Amino acid sequence: MAQKETFRTLIAANRRNSAILMLGMLALFGAAGAIFGEALVADFRVGLIAGIIIVGILLLFAWLGGESAIMALNGAEEITKEDCPPLFNVVEEMSLAAGVPMPRVYIIPTDCPNAFATGPNPENAAVAVTTGLYEKLTRDELQGVIAHEMAHIRNYDIRYSMLMAILAGGIVMLSEIFLRGSFFATSRRRDDRDNNLQLLFLVIGIVFAILSPIITALIQMAMSRQREYLADASAVEFTRNPDGLANALAKLAADTEPMEYSKTSESMYIVSPALNLRGGMDSWFSTHPPISERIKRLRELRG
Repeated sequence: MAQKETFRTLIAANRRNSAILMLGMLALFGAAGAIFGEALVADFRVGLIAGIIIVGILLLFAWLGGESAIMALNGAEEITKEDCPPLFNVVEEMSLAAGVPMPRVYIIPTDCPNAFATGPNPENAAVAVTTGLYEKLTRDELQGVIAHEMAHIRNYDIRYSMLMAILAGGIVMLSEIFLRGSFFATSRRRDDRDNNLQLLFLVIGIVFAILSPIITALIQMAMSRQREYLADASAVEFTRNPDGLANALAKLAADTEPMEYSKTSESMYIVSPALNLRGGMDSWFSTHPPISERIKRLRELRG
């Protein structure tokens, strides 16, 4: 007889899948640098060093961007406990359940129900909730959503997402540099390599440069979906109430209120604010799993 799924088994499975995807992205990044370096200058180390430099620059810009830039892009305003005591109480409860410090709380003035969390670590995190989410959900449903966001904070999902985005950006930039430089590579020679071998590396490099950004996007989206499943399961660990989050997701999927948001933040929201993805419509390039599947998994955790 198959073992019944629990939030613990789901958490373990999603962490394992996330680790596999992260290793896959790192392997793809290393392969890109090595192949492009070998094809252009007959030295794989040059490509790897160039890739590390690019990632370092992207990481610096991402780190300096910080929480304030993300909140400003999404029209979020920080509030205090006096502004909304019931919301603060729920956030405090879930931060205690998750074992993380109390995050800063922001409100996004829109009727569309949604929420997201951000911050490089639990000590420097923030939760943003739309007015529509607070007004349209019951307390149990609100608790489920906040628990989901606390799970992202505890699981360092923002840091994972940032690293995946930086590796993806590094691969795309390496591919662009290689494609531009490959037109001049045929004039390069090494005494111990013949023309046929150089041509072979160039062909491999061009094919890899064309395909790697597509593969990168697929891995990045798959990673994002795994972290959403992980946050859902972790939320049940905090609340011991699968129906709270499941009912909240059903309401969010059914709501058709439009929302203005930053495209760069789409993957951070608990459900995609894009109208064409509402209701759980899925594809390989979706940043979120189908809402119907998320609800199904949560319902199976009853008892």
